[in-house]
Amino acid sequence: MSGPAFSLRPGRDPDAAGFIDLIGGCWAEYPGCVMDLDGEVPELRALASYYAGQGGAVWAAEADGGLAGMVGSRPLGGDAWEICKMYVAGSQRGTGLAQALLQAAEGHARSHGAATMKLWSDTRFTRAHRFYEKHSYVRSGPIRVLGDKSNSIEFAYAKPLAGIAVQLLDAAAAGSAEGRLAAVLKDCVDGGASVSFLPPLDLAAARAFWRRAATAVAAGKRMLFAAWAEGEIVGTVQLDLDTPPNQPHRADLAKMLVMRHARRRGIARQLMVAAEAAARAAGRTLLVLDTWEGGEAEPLYRSLGWIEVGRIPDYALLADGKLGATVVFYRQL
Repeated sequence: MSGPAFSLRPGRDPDAAGFIDLIGGCWAEYPGCVMDLDGEVPELRALASYYAGQGGAVWAAEADGGLAGMVGSRPLGGDAWEICKMYVAGSQRGTGLAQALLQAAEGHARSHGAATMKLWSDTRFTRAHRFYEKHSYVRSGPIRVLGDKSNSIEFAYAKPLAGIAVQLLDAAAAGSAEGRLAAVLKDCVDGGASVSFLPPLDLAAARAFWRRAATAVAAGKRMLFAAWAEGEIVGTVQLDLDTPPNQPHRADLAKMLVMRHARRRGIARQLMVAAEAAARAAGRTLLVLDTWEGGEAEPLYRSLGWIEVGRIPDYALLADGKLGATVVFYRQL
């Protein structure tokens, strides 16, 4: 693999000095991050052998005559693999090198049967968090404390890697998925979907919407689902549980969205099935939704057994500036 200013190759044990310098330089950017080479990371002296012994691999990136990036990947058991020791020199950030490294590690894991990718990232590495979240990783599980000289505390991230997968997001995952979900919403709105916004949708407004949604998830008022296709978040749906006291059995289904390039693959149907199953588990026996008359979602809802209540004319502005009707559906579980 190559880019305009870098090249990737398998890492080798003789890369030790380059790996050590690269990691040390990256850690030096953060106060309190120190390297105790032989005490805490002795595997850096022969990293290729270390990962090979675990059934994994390591890659090195060269640029400007030196080692400018690295990443490792190893199996965790079952169908899960881990991204390890991903670092890019400051001079190579923004060049596409980080993405190339991640794709190499994920591709290797996928070719060896991985269905889930996991990783850990120091809570101080905020730039890395944005990068992983851009590539559809979400916060997963509790933090861990390493007890090392750097006083490291790490966030866990994960994502489904292969095929189509739908997951219910907790508050931490919902917050970390904000950027990707904003991209989904913008793609759908800009493509003409009538879902409360008009095109062209400002990305900041889209992010603000999902931040509010994550807040509702944290408060227990909403369930938020995300759909991945080949490792990319491409769809979502919500269940609004914040119903009046006399309607504890009901929930509203909202914002069923699938990016245009990922449609016709059954993703919307899987999102709906997951939402209905979660509603049943939460004791909700009546679901309600409304959708744009003539929109792509209307036939889907009918095929899943949703029953039309009626239509409200001139309900909302459509992308072309005209008023459109909405169709109200319900489904008894």
